[in-house]
Amino acid sequence: MTKLVTKIIISTSFLIIGISLGIWGSRTFIDSPLSLKSSEDSQTSLLPIATSIPFPEKNSTLENNSNFITEATEKVGAAVVRIDATREVNLKIPSNFDHPLFRHFFSESMPQEPIENGTGSGFIIKEDGLILTNAHVVEGAKIVSVVLPNGKSYDGEVLGIDTITDVAIIKIKDQNLPTVTIGNTQKIIPGEWAIAIGNPLGLNNTVTVGIISALGRSSTEAGVPDKRVKFIQTDAAINPGNSGGPLLNEKGEVIGINTAIRADAQGLGFAIPIETAFRIANQLLTKGKASHPYLGIQMITLNQDTIKNGHMPQNLGFDLDTEKGVLVVKVIANSPAEKAGFLSGDVIIKVGKEMVFTASDVQEQVDLSIVGEILVVEIERQGKSLILQVRPQDFPHNSQG
Repeated sequence: MTKLVTKIIISTSFLIIGISLGIWGSRTFIDSPLSLKSSEDSQTSLLPIATSIPFPEKNSTLENNSNFITEATEKVGAAVVRIDATREVNLKIPSNFDHPLFRHFFSESMPQEPIENGTGSGFIIKEDGLILTNAHVVEGAKIVSVVLPNGKSYDGEVLGIDTITDVAIIKIKDQNLPTVTIGNTQKIIPGEWAIAIGNPLGLNNTVTVGIISALGRSSTEAGVPDKRVKFIQTDAAINPGNSGGPLLNEKGEVIGINTAIRADAQGLGFAIPIETAFRIANQLLTKGKASHPYLGIQMITLNQDTIKNGHMPQNLGFDLDTEKGVLVVKVIANSPAEKAGFLSGDVIIKVGKEMVFTASDVQEQVDLSIVGEILVVEIERQGKSLILQVRPQDFPHNSQG
């Protein structure tokens, strides 16, 4: 019995000591800096850690993440302008309504000439405000406004329009304006980068990128047979409003004027070579109009495809013994070509000093000739070589060659 009481006393003593040590230890830990706080205190203490992540500084690599596209855009962007053109659309009013007596009594109810607003693009080529654009952007416009990327607006004066090449030149009054750098289409090849800048749907300074898809596309191939241009083809998006803006190479040099000429041209864009645009612009400035030498012939390119697929005219009266050159299909009456002695069935071999292999080659050489001056043309007529001398005249509408 005594032993049992002794064991109980010893066990109780150990229990009391353990409880005391536990209470003391917990108080000591709570007062310690390492003690755990409430969940609220814990969340508050973590905030400084989250906000201590360093934000990239201005001189970090993020700011320097540029490439040739951004560099080209920055180089030219300030000289690319928006052109707003306002036109009056003529209404066809019945002649009875146009009688003075009718107008006297019903003038207030007479329909007014509706206003049509259009937007295009252009680019400054001289510091004094000379601007290149497309003819269809400003043709027939009563009011032309030019807006720079910085928002400054000017009244634009149309100095000249050439609908045959779709080139126009505008002037705004100011000095020390930003200008573009002019490139050279003779140095570009298909597959190179192409950058288009413009204002599609009024969205200022929109940049699209693609490649040069082809060079020397004829007006017929581009779907505009009434024009006389060998177009640059690109897959850079050219949408309504891009017309008149610059097409750039990877160096930021202007190599063409964008022109949205085909509504069905999905994935196809065309640009007027900058050399053509400048040649026409200079004529518009110095002469008030552009001259387009004209011979008065209709022609097709001779090749195996032309002959095999039956595209040859059937009324020549003889068989051709060549598959190369440019065949004269028709000679326009009273044209320079008729006066020089051209005949249907003639095969053009050389124009001026240049050998020609396609109808586009002939057209290019004719365009480079001078109205009224002799142009030497070498032809082949039923196996015999002949030299003809023709004096091109100014291009009449609705004609070819």
